[in-house]
Order: sequence, then C-alpha cells, then structure tokens
Amino acid sequence: MNRPARVSIQTQDFDLSAEVAALRAGDGGVGAVVSFLGTVRERSDGASVQAMELEHYPGMTEASIESMIDAAFERFDLRAARVIHRVGPLQPQDQIVLVLVSSAHRGQAFLACEFLMDYLKIQAPFWKKETTPEGARWVDARVSDDAALRRWGLEADNGGVA
Repeated sequence: MNRPARVSIQTQDFDLSAEVAALRAGDGGVGAVVSFLGTVRERSDGASVQAMELEHYPGMTEASIESMIDAAFERFDLRAARVIHRVGPLQPQDQIVLVLVSSAHRGQAFLACEFLMDYLKIQAPFWKKETTPEGARWVDARVSDDAALRRWGLEADNGGVA
C-alpha cells in the first residue's frame, strides 16, 4: 500500500476528494474517514481580511506535526492520518488546512481529527499575517485555543488574547 506522506506543507492548493481516496486506498479496514477543511475567512476580529500570508520554519514544522500525529496514534485507534497546511499568500475563501483521519469506527476518527486540529491551531509553528483595510497585522494566539489543548491534557501558554 503506497500512501502519501502524513504531512505536507505546501503553497499549492489540494483536492479534498483525491486526498480522501489516497488515504483510504487499499485499506479494507477503514470504516470511517473524518476530515476538517479550513478556509481563509473574510473577516477577523471585526475587520475585513483582504489577504493572509502564512510563514513557517521548514523542517521544524513538519517534525512538529509528525510528532502530534504520533501522539494521535497513541491516543486513538487510527488506520491513517494526513495533514496538509498551506503557506505563502492566500486570499479569502482559499483552502488553508486539511486534516484527514481514518479509523475502523467514526468515534475514534472524530476525536482524533479534533485533537489534531486543536494542536495545529495552537502549537504548530506557523505565523499568520492578515492584510486589512487598516494595514497588515500578525494574528495572536487566543486564550480559548490554549483551553482547547488543556482538555486533551496538553499545556500551552502562548500568551493568548481573550
């Protein structure tokens, strides 16, 4: 069975259907595939978003996400997982992130997908800059995001804003 890499950090867009098919390929034990597809919002903190740019540290970002996928496999009964995160300049409504997990049963797949998304939102080393009519601004972590990680028994103190 030849599956794609578990983590891909890329500038190009992705095809949800093709990614799901690749994750399931040749695995007759898959009973559920759960996905999270994130897009660039048109508004953030009350301001219109004209564009977003994402930066990361190549190598470090992939290793960090791989480590969290390993943790998901330890916590949940999974068959496969894949995370795609785009970087570079993006426009409102562009696809930005895809988390896919497969399992024999839906409950484990739902939990693992949410676990991975909470991690990506808080701990993955990405930096987001939004362009608004008032100018460019870096996006800060939120206290509510830290709370999401705590429910999994993970700690984060990103100096989030309320």
